[in-house]
Amino acid sequence: MANKKPKVVIIGRPNVGKSTLFNRLVGKRIALVDDTPGVTRDRREGEAKLFDLDFIAVDTAGLEDAGPETLSGRMRLQTEAALEDASAALLVIDSRAGLTPMDRHFADWLRTAKVPVVLVANKAEGRSGDSGILEAYALGFGEPVGISAEHGEGLADLFEALAPHVDAAIAAAGDAFEGEDEEAGPLKLAIVGRPNAGKSTLINTLLGQDRLVTGPEAGITRDSIEIEWSWEGRPVRLIDTAGVRKKAKVHEKLEKLSVADTRRAVDFAEVVVLLLDATLGLEAQDLRIADMVIEEGRALVIALNKWDAAEDQSRLFQGVRKALDEGLAQIKGVPLLAVSGMTGKGLDTLLKAAFEQRDAWSQRVPTSRLNRWFEGALERNPPPAPDGKRLKLRYVTQVKARPPSFVIFGNRLTELPESYRRYLANSLRDDLGFTGVPIRLTLRGGKNPFDREK
Repeated sequence: MANKKPKVVIIGRPNVGKSTLFNRLVGKRIALVDDTPGVTRDRREGEAKLFDLDFIAVDTAGLEDAGPETLSGRMRLQTEAALEDASAALLVIDSRAGLTPMDRHFADWLRTAKVPVVLVANKAEGRSGDSGILEAYALGFGEPVGISAEHGEGLADLFEALAPHVDAAIAAAGDAFEGEDEEAGPLKLAIVGRPNAGKSTLINTLLGQDRLVTGPEAGITRDSIEIEWSWEGRPVRLIDTAGVRKKAKVHEKLEKLSVADTRRAVDFAEVVVLLLDATLGLEAQDLRIADMVIEEGRALVIALNKWDAAEDQSRLFQGVRKALDEGLAQIKGVPLLAVSGMTGKGLDTLLKAAFEQRDAWSQRVPTSRLNRWFEGALERNPPPAPDGKRLKLRYVTQVKARPPSFVIFGNRLTELPESYRRYLANSLRDDLGFTGVPIRLTLRGGKNPFDREK
């Protein structure tokens, strides 16, 4: 299957550091690097990662103004071919050398290629590249991104400049983002909870057979058991797990291994059902398990099992709901359902909720919609102004799904109060369909290469 990741082409005249940047992005020395111009002759592709941004990087031969019958001309044709299906181009210049006529010539040529261009001023370490960066504005591609590919400097600024183009390409391609093949596969559903909460009984009822050993003794299940199954024609991979006890009670080596196995099952799952014993209510250990699931970034559904044996059901349900909202303040709205593993009550509703939570967990928000939300959130509740100087939040991008992960760029973000960060996360959940889903929200300050400390 063809790789559907966005493609970013690195171009520029010879010896500006394109291959060094390529090696930096792919994380290994694939491209040859030498001070001699023209070392790279064929275009080279590699899986690249820039913070949370995944794409295909393409290293190209140095652009030279030559006819197609020459070696240099054929190298240029390779570069032109690479641009045909590119999501963005990084036009690299040497900031120490300043602009050359060849840089200007190929900038003019790039404008006809109809590919978004990020202007990269390489070799900008120290102050030696300042004048070259200022000159680069004349090329008409906006603010140059000052970096040092050799030393890894300026990569956060490159991320900020490149992310909108990669994000737009992903949105245009629909669901072509990391994990899309997994999303089409079986729902990976782990059942976790304290010992004797009825996990294995619930799975046996779902399957319609005594597939797992059950009994009144706590801790019968020692290993995580994977079972391929289907619900209403939709494939499900059920994972039954050993019960998680309080640490003080984990004495036996075998039981310690069971707890570790449960953690691995949570890590493997897409959606985790935390099963509570309705006859015992919600205990502190249940909240610790839920918190572990959220910290691992998995979608969560909480089910009150043995509901048919519970007393004062309405009061019990409302009490557990309130305790969850207070105990899991970082993620309000986690689905809470009443079920009976013994009789099968509520199990269809449980499976339906699990699929819905996976859909929300896998969701990618189009860039335009995400930034409309961002502008509205800032307008409703502007950022604070420590020392009378308002914090500037400039841009937001979703860098991945499963779990949904976002980066907000701005200035002086270290001074942003935690309460405002929670406001943004809660607003994002409420407005964009992530209710009850763990999200990752990272703040990243863009650094202006001209604002150097004195």
